Amino acid sequence: MTSQPPVLSLMTQQQEHLGVLLLLLKQELNAISQRNITDLESNSADKLKQLEAIQQLDQQIAIHPQLPQFKADPEFRKLVSNIDEVLQRCKQQNEINRVTLEQSQLVIERFKHELLQQRGKSGLTYNAKGKPALDSVGKGIKA
Repeated sequence: MTSQPPVLSLMTQQQEHLGVLLLLLKQELNAISQRNITDLESNSADKLKQLEAIQQLDQQIAIHPQLPQFKADPEFRKLVSNIDEVLQRCKQQNEINRVTLEQSQLVIERFKHELLQQRGKSGLTYNAKGKPALDSVGKGIKA
């Protein structure tokens, strides 16, 4: 078996890193759904490493001297198409994760609001940002 030209090898590595990133994004969704902070933190560190590796490879590919001659190569174009497809799937998964996280935060805010209402119906007030808060000043205290 013959080895790939260096630029194709870099492209293959890029595709592998994007595949790992996609897997990490799917694991992130699972951690968000389960509200597992430890897994989210660990996953974020791994995602950052993958993104840095992808960026470094992208820079290496961009300055590679063989790049112009490979742009017309059908194998190269197919590889670029495959990479674009995986990148698009990463973007979609990232958007799903963002929406899921926002919805989760809204549920927590509603739950917090309900708890505050139940805890102190008479002392419930709103802060300057319009968020519900309990009035912490007790009745009968004179300044």
